[in-house]
Amino acid sequence: MMLSYHVDVAPDDNDTFLVTCPAIPMVATFGETREAALHNAVDAIETALDSMISDNEDIPPPDQSGQLVKMSLLTTLKVSLYQALRSAGVNRAELARRLSWNRESVDRLFRLDHASRLNQIEAAFKALGKEVTIDVKIAA
Repeated sequence: MMLSYHVDVAPDDNDTFLVTCPAIPMVATFGETREAALHNAVDAIETALDSMISDNEDIPPPDQSGQLVKMSLLTTLKVSLYQALRSAGVNRAELARRLSWNRESVDRLFRLDHASRLNQIEAAFKALGKEVTIDVKIAA
């Protein structure tokens, strides 16, 4: 399941559209059109999630209703890995030890702006006793 969040889109007083995300109150962005505002919402949500991961905070659960903004597959995998790490009670240093990697390589797995390789993400999940599965569906 792709990570997605409900957003509220409203016309602003200066001929733009304001987007907020109830699950992540720090998210607020805008666009000249509704489509541009929704596109900007993806970046704003990813920036907020990246900040939450950096600060070792809980990530709000994804939404399933309303106007949804879907995160990329890579962001979904990285957030899921972060959540798996936390639920296992493992820190990044221990994950580095389990993988026999240096700490910086592990830290990059959790940076949403870094294009981590899928085999590295898969290895990290495996080190946490998890398996990644993919489900391909017809686009809506």
